Amino acid sequence: MCGIFFSLSRRPTVPNSETKSLLIQRGPDSCQTHTVQREVQAQDGVSAPITLYLTFISTVLSLRGDHVYKQPLVDSASQSVLCWNGEAWKIANERVSGNDTELVFDRFVQAVTGDADQAIENFASAVADISGPFAFVFYDAVHGRIFFSRDCLGRRSLLRGMDEDGSLKICSICDGSSSTHFQEVGFEGVYMIDLEKYQDPSRDSAEPYKIDILPWSSDSSPLAGHIKNPIPPMNMSIPEEQPPALRLETPFVKDLQFKLHQSLTLRIEDVPEPPGYVQGESAKIAVLFSGGLDCTLLARLSHDILPINEPIDLLNVAFENPRVAAAAAATSKQQNSSSLPSAEPTSFYETCPDRITGRSAHTGLQRTCPGRTWRFVAIDIPYTETLAHRDSVKRLMRPHNTEMDLSIACALYFASRGQGTVSEPTPSPYTTTARVLLSGLGADELFAGYGRHGVAFSRGGFPGLISEIQLDVSRLGQRNLGRDDRVLSHWGRETRFPYLDEEFVAWVLQAPVWQKCGFGLAEPQSEDEARHLEGIDKEKMALRLVALQLGLVSVSKEKKRAIQFGARTAKMEKGRTKGTDALS
Repeated sequence: MCGIFFSLSRRPTVPNSETKSLLIQRGPDSCQTHTVQREVQAQDGVSAPITLYLTFISTVLSLRGDHVYKQPLVDSASQSVLCWNGEAWKIANERVSGNDTELVFDRFVQAVTGDADQAIENFASAVADISGPFAFVFYDAVHGRIFFSRDCLGRRSLLRGMDEDGSLKICSICDGSSSTHFQEVGFEGVYMIDLEKYQDPSRDSAEPYKIDILPWSSDSSPLAGHIKNPIPPMNMSIPEEQPPALRLETPFVKDLQFKLHQSLTLRIEDVPEPPGYVQGESAKIAVLFSGGLDCTLLARLSHDILPINEPIDLLNVAFENPRVAAAAAATSKQQNSSSLPSAEPTSFYETCPDRITGRSAHTGLQRTCPGRTWRFVAIDIPYTETLAHRDSVKRLMRPHNTEMDLSIACALYFASRGQGTVSEPTPSPYTTTARVLLSGLGADELFAGYGRHGVAFSRGGFPGLISEIQLDVSRLGQRNLGRDDRVLSHWGRETRFPYLDEEFVAWVLQAPVWQKCGFGLAEPQSEDEARHLEGIDKEKMALRLVALQLGLVSVSKEKKRAIQFGARTAKMEKGRTKGTDALS
């Protein structure tokens, strides 16, 4: 995980101290600045050349290779520059071992060597070869071009904004010194600025930098300047007759377990030892853990991949919600005033829905995977602490600015901090050493896990269900991933999303919708099948059967619950607010 800041301006520009501090929080292992001056001839007839200042700042969280690879990378021959925030798990379908940043840089530099027009096509091909989440800014010093992009799913944050003086800024987070509103860089393709086409804003009302795009293409042989998209269009086929019930033996269910195992392996093998690591005691991997289906499946499959002596931390967050607490107090007072015996006092946090399911799933993992240290980290957040950090959370999630954004971001912010208590061997404070976090994000969108998917099917049958899934997948980067990356990375940890691996997403989207969930399927044909499927919801049925196959019986039957309700971050003060309401 890294932090990126880039400025293109008529004057030397740096981020303000707050922004730089937040970038260092993302990448605490290295922080470096590189500045370039380039003279260009403006396109408006000005005879004198104009000097442009290019400022690159990169902070690094080192998670690949045997040492810290400091950025920005600068090519000694061409003076091209790269700021890279990503994980190239594969390049040209070959798994990357060691550090990926230098490999990506070498391919970018080679791509832009030679003819100017051919360089654009070569660069598009170089980006297409990368499999993994990324955001980057690359300066092609040979042809005077700036390329910047997020991956095709938008898994890494990158924002851009323009100041009143025409200075362009591209950053992993909003730069607090900018007078112009930042917006998230789209994930439609790679954006390109030709510095030789600069327009002097003092002489023309037009924006100084024309931004072109090299778009993602679903064609098997994209046109020149287009980038082959690894994610194909969704399978839109409709069954000609009622599909059979899903079973444990269904080929798709068996393949699903294998494919998810593959995706997870890329993300948790060969993770370097974090600072302060103690063999057999410290964790390299932690799971953002609600006890729900998606995250518990990742934890269970991680057990099959990691050495048995490596602990896995399960980060479970619960909040003191004053509105819920007031309602509970009123109920308790009413009970005490009646003839009913009062209940035994219970920790407020232990009654949070995600704490209850988390404890249950933890017990299930201990039972099905003996010999592994499953460290349940109970992260209890008093309301006073939520208030103390609220402005920081709002700062990180910008430009997102709704009540729902804040309630989700608060839960992720404190969960990724990894600071709570453990009860074994004795109750004590604990902060995870893991710098790699696993998230189950993406499973609901791919496998129809939300309640609205059932509504879509009841209203529009299979076409309605397919349209709803297609909409959810298409807007993941816009609604969730950039915001989540900015919040989760604040504590110097990297979150990885096995359900959003390109190959995995492509495989799932190409499968017929009736293989992924239970809507519209025939009833089980035998009592034995019916008994196996009893209590298993139609949402994400294929994943539920994988969990059942792996011995997670209770987890396979867990209902979907949004994080803001499971952790109780939603509607902390007023019960009538809407998630779409803008924050003041």
